[in-house]
Amino acid sequence: MSLTSTPRPSRPSRRPRRAVAALAAAGALALTLAGCGSMSGQSSSGAGSGGENTRFVQGTGEITTVEQGHRVAAPDISGKTVDGGKLALSDYPGKIIVLNVWGSWCDPCRAEAPNLAQVAKDTAGKDVQFVGIDTRDIKPAQAQSFERKFGITYPSLFDADGSLLLKFPRGNLSPSGIPNTLILDRQHKIAVRLLKPLTADELRKALDPIIAEK
Repeated sequence: MSLTSTPRPSRPSRRPRRAVAALAAAGALALTLAGCGSMSGQSSSGAGSGGENTRFVQGTGEITTVEQGHRVAAPDISGKTVDGGKLALSDYPGKIIVLNVWGSWCDPCRAEAPNLAQVAKDTAGKDVQFVGIDTRDIKPAQAQSFERKFGITYPSLFDADGSLLLKFPRGNLSPSGIPNTLILDRQHKIAVRLLKPLTADELRKALDPIIAEK
């Protein structure tokens, strides 16, 4: 005598709308981070090869510099910091902002963190403000431990789901990949994008010309 079992009728999914929205945001972030390849110089009409008519000068090691007069404004992102405070880029009018995207789970982020901390200290009196965006850490405690370990004293926005990164329009030197760093000029326009873990010398070389601008 053979035995057969009757499958139970499946129940309709009751996944909360909030969870569905979170999954959608995570998927969008994954698409953003997937596009972390090389970006050549671009003109106002589209991608270029870095020739005479381009408005961007592509350096080595994924460092792209934008000439004055051809920069686009960064979005005024805002939110909670990893320490529970509130922060917006507009809190620093007239200051150059070094905006670094990182995560405590990211090995290259750990490698560059002491270099960022050192340059932030060295440029504190030169109208430069460092701001971090901590992404994809589940809990603020993870980010707080990272900051203590590497001596990070400047504030970082807590962006677990990547929603702040998605505020940057794609194709306009948006922060793609992790780690990456944007340097915003005194008008908070994107002057430099660095798609790599940075040494202190690399960061100073990119930052010094922006500090010298009038």
